Amino acid sequence: MSSQIWKKIILLEQPRTYQIWPRGCRSSSTKKIDKLLIANRGEIACRIMKSAKRLGVKTVAVFSDADKKALHVEMADEAINIGPPPSAQSYLRGDYIIEVAKKLKCSAIHPGYGFLSENIEFAEGCELNDIIFVGPPASAIRDMGIKSTSKYIMSKAGVPVVGGYHGEDQSMETLKKEAKNIGFPIMIKAVRGGGGKGMRIAYSESEFEEALESAKTESQKAFGDSVVLLERFIQQPRHVEVQVFADKYGNTVHLFERDCSVQRRHQKIIEEAPAPGISENLRNSLGNAAVQAAQAVGYVGAGTVEFILDRKTLDFHFMEMNTRLQVEHPITEMITGTDLVEWQLKIASGEKLPLTQEEIKLQGHAFEARIYAENPQEGFLPGAGNLKYLVPPLRDHNTRVETGVRQGDEVSVFYDPMIAKLVVWGQNRFDALKKLRRKLAGYHIAGLETNVNFLLDLSKHKEFEEGNVHTNFIRDHHDSLFCGKKVEDYQKIQAAIAVVVNDVNKGLQDSHKTADTFNPFTLESNFRVNHQKEKTISLTFRDEAFSVKIKFIQTDTFDVSLDDGKSWTRVSGILKVQEKGLTLETVIDNLKTENQVFEYDDRIVLFDENGKVEFSLPDRNYQLENEEDSLTSSDKASSPMPGIIDKIFVKQGDVVKKGDNLFVLIAMKMEHLVKASRDAEISNVNFKPGDNVSKDAVVVAFNEVS
Repeated sequence: MSSQIWKKIILLEQPRTYQIWPRGCRSSSTKKIDKLLIANRGEIACRIMKSAKRLGVKTVAVFSDADKKALHVEMADEAINIGPPPSAQSYLRGDYIIEVAKKLKCSAIHPGYGFLSENIEFAEGCELNDIIFVGPPASAIRDMGIKSTSKYIMSKAGVPVVGGYHGEDQSMETLKKEAKNIGFPIMIKAVRGGGGKGMRIAYSESEFEEALESAKTESQKAFGDSVVLLERFIQQPRHVEVQVFADKYGNTVHLFERDCSVQRRHQKIIEEAPAPGISENLRNSLGNAAVQAAQAVGYVGAGTVEFILDRKTLDFHFMEMNTRLQVEHPITEMITGTDLVEWQLKIASGEKLPLTQEEIKLQGHAFEARIYAENPQEGFLPGAGNLKYLVPPLRDHNTRVETGVRQGDEVSVFYDPMIAKLVVWGQNRFDALKKLRRKLAGYHIAGLETNVNFLLDLSKHKEFEEGNVHTNFIRDHHDSLFCGKKVEDYQKIQAAIAVVVNDVNKGLQDSHKTADTFNPFTLESNFRVNHQKEKTISLTFRDEAFSVKIKFIQTDTFDVSLDDGKSWTRVSGILKVQEKGLTLETVIDNLKTENQVFEYDDRIVLFDENGKVEFSLPDRNYQLENEEDSLTSSDKASSPMPGIIDKIFVKQGDVVKKGDNLFVLIAMKMEHLVKASRDAEISNVNFKPGDNVSKDAVVVAFNEVS
């Protein structure tokens, strides 16, 4: 971070206690927002700052120790450290954030989404301290934040709801009895839940107790409340939500619907607006129901009313209302030509809605793809680490990249692993989908696993192309989505050529300075000086090893063999230095191609129209991974990622069966249950609840069962 940025970092003494404000302290006064504190981090903090700065509003960023060099800190006019990395000690400290806002003379606080955005006490505390809370009244947050309450209100208002149990008796006996009455499968939901947290599905009575305990535990950690409700689980639902906006003068509008059906772990992965296959009559019914829901709770500001839509009958039911800006709000902006953050700030200042319902027009189609640090091949396991190479696709009038990270930044274990949101717009769904695929292929990330390739495969799936989306889409099409990426012969050749040419350049770069293209004579010199007219490059793609033999012919020409010299292919290849990195230009079988290339540690990465292909280079790997180091090793159970041990179910000397629970890890705001890979006796437990563990740390060690 530049010294100029550090000059605006402000230090304040942090209070030790957390104040709980009395409810019902809402003020009806209005005032201009001239200085805005954003009580959030990452891409949403950056997104809010862009609109605020365009309106001439000064911005204040808050950051934890883990985020002191973050992009949102650099973008802000002022920034202040609010504590250690864990959210409970920083971004969730509502009392301290309000104290900061007062001392820095901020007229308003924007909570973004997550963290304090739906915290009743925080909203009331802002009003009590004469600070504008850029969000709805605390009463609306209260009514809609508890799912059982919201369903009761919606039912009274005439909005259709899904049947279930929303009672106060949370005993296992009562909940199990109610589940039987409703009938399996059952959806278990945290009453204060959101983002898939505290949500589990029990498909049968035998699964109910474990699913309930897991949902309650996760809910308590995420929201400080373990109360759950039960709902009849609709087997093939679509998740359709409607963006609503209301001002302080009783005006309420909707900005059409979004389809967020394609999910993993009950969390959205790709969204689109408008929803595919929705008739105008159904669109109007959804919009009217959403407006009715907002009016029922005296709503003000931006909100999202979420519905479950039966895929076959097209009947819809109220699911919940998110009393904040949504992650996927950009696609609504793209189809309506609006800036929803600007609307939020204006309405919070006391202005009327910028447009009437009749003036809001739906134009074209938009997609949002969430780029995550995660491994889809391993159950979408979240990841963390350094973004060693990060080149987003080119932005244009119809393409947005909403992000809070840059190349070299860390994806932290303490927060959600989302890297960015890729948002595209087209004249229709087909045009928008083509653009989405092209831009996903242009999103180049190396250093950690991401879901970019998976999103690209998903966007090309025939059923997705036809708009046949539903919440079980990934599960139902698992085999075709996870059929395994096959590496092609031309990709092996390109990778080997890239390694050879890059080695030559690195070996001679001190004495041969180049501008745009490497000097071809350095290749000849390097091969001849080292008596290496032929080289063998070893490559590994996943678990498959390859050897590529390369003969130097002249300047940029090679003969390449993939069968240990039995047959040879003439290839030309040259490596160019461009603004976004290295570009490999090759001609193989008269076909000319260009690939972005990145080499790091013991890996070489190629990017093309089908996404990323990453090879390891075993000859360069000085820390070879032993087969026994894997998480599925027969003699231990390891941590799948950095995190905190939450529970340990075994002790030394216990005998476990394959599939028995061993320990629970909390990481990336998620609960991860690790089970035994075989029948075994526990020889050692190396950690206790509350301990921090690194990725691959051995938590439980096994002996053979005697």
